[in-house]
Amino acid sequence: MTGHITAIFVAPSKHAEQLAIEAVQLKRGKGIVGDRFFGQSQKNPGRNLTLIEIEAIEEFNETYGLTINLNATRRNFLTRGIRLNGLVGKTFRVGDVLCKGVELCEPCRLLARQLPQYSISQKEIIKVFTHNGGLRAEVLSDGIVRLGDSCMAVPIDSTL
Repeated sequence: MTGHITAIFVAPSKHAEQLAIEAVQLKRGKGIVGDRFFGQSQKNPGRNLTLIEIEAIEEFNETYGLTINLNATRRNFLTRGIRLNGLVGKTFRVGDVLCKGVELCEPCRLLARQLPQYSISQKEIIKVFTHNGGLRAEVLSDGIVRLGDSCMAVPIDSTL
């Protein structure tokens, strides 16, 4: 299954608003150049990048009659057309950059606090995005990722 990147976000510092951009540079083992977590893999090995399916945000908005901002999930890449949960433990490509799915990116209180003005409680927000909150990934190669780039699993027998 092949999906594509529909949005790219970076936050230049901790708790800063995430900024939508058209392209980012990724560095092996370090993540996104210019993002708040760049180079912090020593604390959390393999957690260089986060992705979420735009379909999860759209479903949330439709179910609750809301319009949360696409950057409210605090994920770096929004994808369409690929199930990210299936990439845990697997190698995949985002554009020409090779990555490995490390673990599900379960929601936290920070996500829930992003939506305080809505009628849904923080506890409910966390419940809705549990197992639907995206993927943490390790960056395995350097490269540039742009809006519209493909996102797909790498076949097991392919040469890396």
